[in-house]
Amino acid sequence: MDKNFKAPVETEVKLHFLDYWRIIRIRKTVILAVFLLVVLTTTLVTYMLPKFYQSSVRIQVEKDVSDVTPFGGMNTSSSFDPYFIQTQFELINSKEVLNKVIEAKSLNSRWAAKYGTEGQPLKTSQTYTFLKRNIELRQTRNTSLIEIRVSNEIKEEAAELANAVAEQYSHWRLTNELARASSGILALEAELKIKNEELGLLQDKVDTMRKEKNIAGDPPEGGGGATMEPETVRKLENIKIESESMYTRLNTLYLELTALSRPELEKTLPTANPDTLLNDLLLKQASAEQSLVQLEKELTEENIEVKKARAYLAEIRRQIDNRLDGVLRGIKSMVAAAQAQFKQADEMLEKAKRTDIDRAHELSDYFKTRRQLETQKRMRDALGMKITQEKIDVKIPRSAVVMVIDKAEPGVRPVRPNIPLNIALGVIVGLLVGVGLAFFIEYLDTSVKTIDDVERTLQAPVLGVIPQNVGSLLAEGPESPHAESYRVLRTNILFTRKDDALKTITVVSGGAGEGKSTTLFNLATVFAQNGQRVLIVDSDLRRPSIHKFLHVTNAVGLTNYLLKQNRLEEVIQTTPLATLDFMPSGKLPSSSMGVLNSVAMKEMVQELKRRYDFVFFDSPPIMGVSDAAILASEVDLALQVIQYRKYPQAMTIRAKQMVEKVGGNLIGVVLNNINMSQDENYYYYSGYYYDYYSKQDDDESGKKNGQSKKAGVEPQNRIDLKPKY
Repeated sequence: MDKNFKAPVETEVKLHFLDYWRIIRIRKTVILAVFLLVVLTTTLVTYMLPKFYQSSVRIQVEKDVSDVTPFGGMNTSSSFDPYFIQTQFELINSKEVLNKVIEAKSLNSRWAAKYGTEGQPLKTSQTYTFLKRNIELRQTRNTSLIEIRVSNEIKEEAAELANAVAEQYSHWRLTNELARASSGILALEAELKIKNEELGLLQDKVDTMRKEKNIAGDPPEGGGGATMEPETVRKLENIKIESESMYTRLNTLYLELTALSRPELEKTLPTANPDTLLNDLLLKQASAEQSLVQLEKELTEENIEVKKARAYLAEIRRQIDNRLDGVLRGIKSMVAAAQAQFKQADEMLEKAKRTDIDRAHELSDYFKTRRQLETQKRMRDALGMKITQEKIDVKIPRSAVVMVIDKAEPGVRPVRPNIPLNIALGVIVGLLVGVGLAFFIEYLDTSVKTIDDVERTLQAPVLGVIPQNVGSLLAEGPESPHAESYRVLRTNILFTRKDDALKTITVVSGGAGEGKSTTLFNLATVFAQNGQRVLIVDSDLRRPSIHKFLHVTNAVGLTNYLLKQNRLEEVIQTTPLATLDFMPSGKLPSSSMGVLNSVAMKEMVQELKRRYDFVFFDSPPIMGVSDAAILASEVDLALQVIQYRKYPQAMTIRAKQMVEKVGGNLIGVVLNNINMSQDENYYYYSGYYYDYYSKQDDDESGKKNGQSKKAGVEPQNRIDLKPKY
């Protein structure tokens, strides 16, 4: 085999998008059939299903909230609960609510005929299941509104049931809240009774201790006894503080004044400790000093008036000194008195504290019991207040707990089945199932589909691709659009031959009906049209078919020659193509089943190779008859024809292996019966040529038809053959 046509090494297969599109185009019949089946079935079932109407009632739900502010001043609904609405959904669908609807509307007996219980009432559990199945709950976004939707075959009954569900849910909520509050009040009253009994016992104990301790009245907690020691201690503490403050102030003043000089003392004392007499003396001193200064300016020092003024001033100063000394002595006395008072207050305070401590220790048990009594009183009062509040709250209406916003009304048109939605889903599902089934069938289909399949599985080159609906090229003429595929095949065969002496060719196939005879006949025709002398030998002795292409008899042929009944020249016939001859198969007697595996056959092959440029031997399917394997071993070259999407790949592999086992020279594979218009993988092999020649044929057909009519020549539909010799 030539290196230019060597099969590629097997590589990993990766599907492209076009491969998927190719599968869809090829399997479009399956896809369309499944699609129509699903859509029609969906549409038919949709129209056959019973029609359901839907009615909805909208309610507003809140937590346990009263119509007015409760006695305590707070509503319990103020706290946020993210699961509140979902909880109400479950409550509405609960048996507590729906069973009351069933009972109120007598659904057990009303639905007995509908659900086929032969006149016997349904069980409540069965009715509950049917009713819950037809209830749908939804929350209006970002609100506390709940929409209760009920579906039923009777639109009036759907509205009736929707309103009944809302009514029973509202009644259940209110009843449940009141029952819960009443049970809570009973528990609180029982606790209050216990507290009153404990309080009575403590009060008796306190009264007994008061008599034993000789306590008059109720002294304040932590105080002494009936003598008001705590109050005395507080007063003495105040007196001590005041006396200490007085002593400190006077002593500080005295110490500061004694440290001053006489002139400074005269200036400071009237302000620090005002004295009326001292103030008068100081005024007189100032007046005398002024008079003396005036006289000294007018008179001499020896003047009697000046002397009198000096004597008067000296007297006043003496009186001031005496008064200053007296004031200081008075302040000193006040310091001593304040000190004594402070000491006395301190002694009295210490004595009062000791007395208070002794009295408090003596009355500690009493005060402890009294504190317990006060605590119990506060608890009793709080409990009584709570009971009163709850009793008032229970009496407040709670219409806002569940409030119907929009009542249910009978629906105008049915909501189930949703015909547009069902048909749309049918279309989508039909497409998906059809495409899926197509790909599944493609997955199960192990036949040959592409050139890559052949070269990967057989490790052999594909020498030609033959389209669908190919007839006899001898009848179609050399300009047939199909001829180009065989020209490509002829060219590849010529390049594949290693030696020009290799002239005999056979075409084999794994199974029947793969088109090997047509391929062989047209390939030989193309060789002959190229000017080479070609002979076609119909060596398919079981089911010969080449003679049908030429419309000749099959009475005398290959078997007659091999059985020595006729000479070679007598069994070879000519065809309208001068370079193409034909040897029919002849009749096959029962005594000549092994004629192909004979010396005469081998000698004939050698003789034909000397007379012709190429000799083509037709053969039966290689999987069922041994003749094909014999021919493959006797001729120079073998071609394997594989029909597109007909037989499993295992069969084609087995056919190739059989050729190789008998020593045949398999030069390549021909893919047959390809739909060029649907499979993009093969269009480029012949698409351009077909387009080109189809236009050329359209242009020339009119001319030829016109010329033939003018000349009176009719088209020749039958090929007349005659023996060559």
